[in-house]
Amino acid sequence: MKKLLKYLKKYRLECFLAPMFKMLEAIFELIVPMVVASIIDEGIKTGNTSFIRGKVILMTFLAVVGLIVAITAQYFSAKAATGFATELRYDLFRHILNLSNKETDAYGSSTMITRLTSDINQTQTGINMFLRLFLRSPFIVFGAMISAFLIDVRIAFIFLLMIAVLFLTVALIMKFNIPMLKNVQGALDRITLLSSENLSGNRVIRAFSLEKNEIDNYGKSVDEHVSRQIKAGHLSALMNPLTYVIVNTFIVILIYKGAIRVSLGELTQGEVVALYNYMSQILIELIKFANLIITINKAIASGNRIADILSVSSSIPVESLNEPVTEQINDSFDPQTGTGRDADNIIEFDHVSFRYNDGGDEALSDITFKVRRGQTVGIIGGTGSGKTSIINLIPRFYDVSSGAVKINGKDVRDIPVDKLRHGIGLVLQKAALFKGTIAENIRWGNDDATDSDVKEAIDLAAASDIVKSKGGIGAMIEQEGRNLSGGQKQRLTIARALVRKPDILILDDSSSALDYATDLRLRNNIRGLSNSPTVIIVSQRTSSIRYADNIIVMEDGKIAGTGTHDELMKDCEIYREIHLSQYEKEDA
Repeated sequence: MKKLLKYLKKYRLECFLAPMFKMLEAIFELIVPMVVASIIDEGIKTGNTSFIRGKVILMTFLAVVGLIVAITAQYFSAKAATGFATELRYDLFRHILNLSNKETDAYGSSTMITRLTSDINQTQTGINMFLRLFLRSPFIVFGAMISAFLIDVRIAFIFLLMIAVLFLTVALIMKFNIPMLKNVQGALDRITLLSSENLSGNRVIRAFSLEKNEIDNYGKSVDEHVSRQIKAGHLSALMNPLTYVIVNTFIVILIYKGAIRVSLGELTQGEVVALYNYMSQILIELIKFANLIITINKAIASGNRIADILSVSSSIPVESLNEPVTEQINDSFDPQTGTGRDADNIIEFDHVSFRYNDGGDEALSDITFKVRRGQTVGIIGGTGSGKTSIINLIPRFYDVSSGAVKINGKDVRDIPVDKLRHGIGLVLQKAALFKGTIAENIRWGNDDATDSDVKEAIDLAAASDIVKSKGGIGAMIEQEGRNLSGGQKQRLTIARALVRKPDILILDDSSSALDYATDLRLRNNIRGLSNSPTVIIVSQRTSSIRYADNIIVMEDGKIAGTGTHDELMKDCEIYREIHLSQYEKEDA
């Protein structure tokens, strides 16, 4: 949590003024019992109405000024807490975007969402209450005790004993309550995970008629969260009744002892009332302080969870996230000097092995191949054979476990990530679109693209009919492209990659939802691109990669064969089986 306090540096003045104004409010409150005592002892006792009237005006003044001071303190504390949360949320979001796939896979999206929302809200509330009460409550407690000593030393020892008992009670409750509050936040993570999975996968759930199972699982998680919350709440709920019992017990003792002292003429009635008011103030402030401790503990637990994410260093740092990159991969290549780079091959896998988790099985084993500049390369294989794993290593979404992936003869780990990815157009298996216009989605590939550039990319992706049917490039796309079919989303994501005019174009099974005619038209358009990119096509269809310059066949994370379609049909049994399973009737 200490690491997060740096976000309050811009609000030093507010952090100083908020508690100072609260201290001023507390001083006014401590004066009031003395005024009441003087009204009883000097005004009511003697029947001096003008004296009483003057003191009432004084009390009214103290109340009005106290209200103004309290509102001012609330303003400064809210400003500091809100500013803290804003700065923290921005930095956390930025940090998450900087993390590599390895770190985000380890934590999961639901955990990240909880950190960005619930946990930051908890810390904001904690900061707000801390600035308002961390000086006020102790000040009133000790101020009331000192005032009691000024009135009567013997009676004041009752205050000392009461405060000691109250602090011991609060400390014991907090000792057991803090771990419970941490468990409550852990259960909330589980609920967020289930919510995210069910909302994103609701069609799959309905297709398999598993709504009841998911409702039951969600219900169990909610019940567990409620159970933990109730246990923590029961313990927290003991705070108020216990403190009230303790304070009221001491109030009875105070009144009893005070009555005896009054009868002996050692105390006045007004002083006993003042002592009673001071004891009531202590009760109220200790209850506030106890609630503050609960809130602070929640904030600290949430702050530590946020700090855990912020302390994670990305295994693949992005050097300049917000700086524009204009240089493409081929722009930095000098075919005459070479500068130590391969003049013929743009992509090279040199004995690459890779695993997603450090202790897990290898997803790729000893992968070696080269892709020449301007070539079209196809990658095919069964599910789980490692096709997408190869694709993930080229833009350095993950780092290899051993070996090297090279672009222009240079290890991708030695190339700035933003520069590397700027030269790559990537279309993933799952077509991801964002809420906004068609043009806005396409311009994710190139912010500077003109309307004509956007339309050209749409034409190349064989998506003109989609745009026309929707009403043009200004038509709205719903969140996750809900108002588009699978094939329509795929074509628009391909257009998004093409508008970049990349040096390397990677299509990761991105035409699986397209019919054969549209797929053929798309491939012909890509082959005719004026910038002649190097194209890598991952596909389950042999028709999509049949005319590639080279085809890589994957099986169990290893290369089972390479060559052209005709060569593989002769020499690679796996490729032949895949092709014949799709076109057996035609080839027969």
